[in-house]
Amino acid sequence: QLQLVESGGGLVQAGGSLRLSCAASGVKITYYAIGWFRQAPGKERERVACINGSGGSTDYADSVKGRFTISRDNSNNMVFLEMNSLGPEDTAVYYCAADLFISAQSMCEYGPGENGVWGQGTQVTVSS
Repeated sequence: QLQLVESGGGLVQAGGSLRLSCAASGVKITYYAIGWFRQAPGKERERVACINGSGGSTDYADSVKGRFTISRDNSNNMVFLEMNSLGPEDTAVYYCAADLFISAQSMCEYGPGENGVWGQGTQVTVSS
């Protein structure tokens, strides 16, 4: 059974950078699209970035384009989110999610389906 564990969150000053990791276990994620989503207090969860199984296709929310980069290392069952030029508006709990045989665009637009898997989240706090 696939399990996802996020790490790398923390407190950073505005303008700083963080690298989030999503470690998968139980199943090889080669054919899974992976998405990063975030939820700020009082707000709905929103997409951040998504990547298809091979890593050849990505999708980003407009708010993070040019600042965040999603990547994956299938040999080590890992997915990463490099976040640069962080601002207070990026403060949220960040979640990774996985679903089988879907595109990066579908993952970002619809999220994982009923058979998808979510991690427990990691807190990112950006101070002004």
